[in-house]
Amino acid sequence: METRELRYFVAVAEESHVGRAAERLGIAQPPLSRAIAQLERRLGAQLFTRTPQGMTLTSAGETLLREGRAALAAVEAAERRTRRAVAAAGRAPVVLTAKAGASSELMAKLLDAYAAEPGAVDVDVVLSPPGHQALMLRDGRADVAILHRPFDDLSGFDVEQLLVEEQVLILPAGHPLSSATSLTVEEASSVPDLPLPRWPHLDGSYPDGPGPELRDLTQVLQLVRLGRTAIMLPDSARANLRDGLAVVPLSDAPQVTTVIAWPPHSTSPGVAGLVRTATRL
Repeated sequence: METRELRYFVAVAEESHVGRAAERLGIAQPPLSRAIAQLERRLGAQLFTRTPQGMTLTSAGETLLREGRAALAAVEAAERRTRRAVAAAGRAPVVLTAKAGASSELMAKLLDAYAAEPGAVDVDVVLSPPGHQALMLRDGRADVAILHRPFDDLSGFDVEQLLVEEQVLILPAGHPLSSATSLTVEEASSVPDLPLPRWPHLDGSYPDGPGPELRDLTQVLQLVRLGRTAIMLPDSARANLRDGLAVVPLSDAPQVTTVIAWPPHSTSPGVAGLVRTATRL
């Protein structure tokens, strides 16, 4: 199966219409229709149900869409990583991605310690919303990432564990619950006047719920101070808190494990040096 065929198929699946897909791809409609029909013959499966309104995926088509997207993403990642490997001969920077506002103290220590190592290269830090770090590592936009179990998908990565900690609830100072010795996750999730924030999915949409729509930790903490929300965070978040906030331990929240992760096939000396420094710290 050629990547060209996969791109054609994904376009038709996403547009649910051959004409719109052809316009998106910049090709004529007849050759696109022939390519899809040829792909179906080769696979021995009908990928679409054709109707006057457009095209809908069959179960086989849904499978190919899921696997095809992953395959195309892998091809794009291979291209990016190859270009980065070529650039590495000129000591290209290592791209490190992490959640905005998370693990800031750990990262500051890591970057300072690595910069003092012989042969250290520059490190470009990319801060992004929750969930995007693993995606950037998979598609080649980043070389190494700071991830957090159980929230991030670590499958397919090599990882070194850096820190294990409990979770706490951050809420406004002076709130009736701020003096509690501990809370359960259920109790923390059901405070009527402090609905937990909603973080975006990878496609940018937000889950339903009463909490505010948020993108970064600084924004969250400002709303916590204003009494609009509360948030569950790893215990290390205490180090970055200012006045106006209170911290209550969560008795039954899962522990958060912070790891440094990288693609298993990485040959970057910069990544290797950064990982060695992180595990030593």
